Amino acid sequence: MGKAAATTKRELQLDGLDCASCAQKIENGVGKMEGITSCSVNFVNQKLTFEMTDNDNEELIMQVKKKVRTLEPQVKVMDIKDANRASQGINNVSVHHQQDHADIGSHKHAQDKPENSHENHEGHNHDEEGHGHTHDHGAGSTRRMSIRLGIGAVLTAIAMFTSLPNYWELAIFLVAYVIIGGDIVLQAVKNIVKGQVFDEYFLMSLATIGAFGVGQYPEGVAVMLFYQIGELFQGIAVNRSRKSISSMMDLRPDYANLKVGSNTKRVAPEEIKIGDYIVVKPGEKIPLDGKVTEGSSMVDTSALTGESVPREIEAGQDVLSGFINKNGVLTIEVTKDFGESTVSKILELVQNASSKKAPTENFITKFARYYTPVVVIVALLLALVPPLIISGATFSDWIYRALIFLVISCPCALVVSIPLGFFGGIGAAPRLVY
Repeated sequence: MGKAAATTKRELQLDGLDCASCAQKIENGVGKMEGITSCSVNFVNQKLTFEMTDNDNEELIMQVKKKVRTLEPQVKVMDIKDANRASQGINNVSVHHQQDHADIGSHKHAQDKPENSHENHEGHNHDEEGHGHTHDHGAGSTRRMSIRLGIGAVLTAIAMFTSLPNYWELAIFLVAYVIIGGDIVLQAVKNIVKGQVFDEYFLMSLATIGAFGVGQYPEGVAVMLFYQIGELFQGIAVNRSRKSISSMMDLRPDYANLKVGSNTKRVAPEEIKIGDYIVVKPGEKIPLDGKVTEGSSMVDTSALTGESVPREIEAGQDVLSGFINKNGVLTIEVTKDFGESTVSKILELVQNASSKKAPTENFITKFARYYTPVVVIVALLLALVPPLIISGATFSDWIYRALIFLVISCPCALVVSIPLGFFGGIGAAPRLVY
């Protein structure tokens, strides 16, 4: 009976997850799968955490990966163990990142070659220099989007402010529209094929294509342009907040020098037990909380306290993980496990702050689920009913008004504003600490 109730916890890295509503979509989709008992997506660390029954684990994991790819094709799914292995910069250390917080530690990647497995190939098949904290791909995407929007804006201006034949004007507007919003329309089509009709992609595509249909070419392109500019600013804000949060990852120690007799052995901090003795050399981070038994040194406490002046530490004094040893050699008796150390607690708080959703955030997600179909129905009624009951009303005028209603009713800003606000606050916190 106990075995039947047992569950297994797994984590997957979601590379390229840059949308709070996309994270919610993945969480809802995976959470509804058979065999999944709980599921959460950490938007900050781009990490999917889920618990599953012990039956057919590997098969279920493959189904989860497939589900994520179906919901968000641009997101690359990477096994967290492979991410940890790739992120280790110390070849002679065996680091076992099995704990919940351990995978967020080392944010610099060695450019390791993937092993001969499909998961590893998929996980490393991208052009970033980190598994979720450096976001070079985000900067590249921002540059590409800026170039696209710039070209589209120039073409739109040419079509609007020059005297051209109608067919040339339409052709230029169409080219500008495809450059600016082609990906939005394509995503809307893909979502419709998957049965996910009522979202911001559908609303924006319907409204802007409809504008072309009634001859309002400039407005169709302009609406898509402003929407994409908003998405661009959102992406910049997300990347900036992530970089602020990733600065805290530097607090985590990569290794500990365990004292074994008269020698020292470099091990993972998780392997150190209470009562063990560790040696901290000049320039190294203190990996665990403890009490100095031998040596004296100046330590840099700025990462935890904000104090710029180094502090003198002598035998008998307590030290916290995250301090940086400046000059002397210290022997420290460990008083707390790594999971209970100061650094681990700080990083755990950052994780929990982003993975646990506020009531307002949960409400706005549920609200948008019902809001979008209602908007489409109201727009349809607005386009069809008035011409039938109002004398002199024309379908073209009311279709145009219905399209305007669709544009101003797009829920993307509403859905994104709350989670992005919380996320921005979490991102600003590390700057206030330092």
